Amino acid sequence: MRFTALLIGLLAYLVSSVTATALTYRLEANEKACFYKFVEQRNTKVAFYFAVQSGGSFDVDYAVVGPGEKPVLDGTKERQGDFVFTAQSVGEYRFCFNNEMSTFAEKMVDFEIALENESRTELPSRQGANPEQASAIEESIFKLSAQLSTISRNQKYFRTRENRNFSTVRSTERRIWNFSIIESLMMVSMAGLQVFIVRFFFQGARKGYV
Repeated sequence: MRFTALLIGLLAYLVSSVTATALTYRLEANEKACFYKFVEQRNTKVAFYFAVQSGGSFDVDYAVVGPGEKPVLDGTKERQGDFVFTAQSVGEYRFCFNNEMSTFAEKMVDFEIALENESRTELPSRQGANPEQASAIEESIFKLSAQLSTISRNQKYFRTRENRNFSTVRSTERRIWNFSIIESLMMVSMAGLQVFIVRFFFQGARKGYV
């Protein structure tokens, strides 16, 4: 019972200390979109992940701006990014994606913004509980949380690869279909042109005999 209560407390702490926002946004051509996250405490770890799933060359410009218009991160024509930084100031942080470089292609962008406090709260203790055992379980839980986070990031990476490969296959199929149509039209046109030329020669030959 004590072990179960301690495990529930640790899991509740992990859930309460990490807040995340995951979204998928369709970024139109010549569009700039910004998303906001408010940081309530200093020295809060901010994890920022994004990946372009489809559209154009799978690239986008991004920028992260902190309170007071202080630049934190920025990049141009990036396909995906995975960053972790420490918020030095309390306030609103702006996460922007810019597709103004594209004149006609829209982009599908997956992104996630997660906040995690560096300070660890004290776990509730019970009478007769072994502090060393609680500490070992706590460290195991945090290691498990880190491994789950790594697995989640790998899943996002493979999902991005799958979407991009599917988009490439679909684009290739569309091009093959278009080239097949053009080839068929050219063959029909060439056949019609040959018939016209042959008829023209025969008609010219008959006029010569007359």
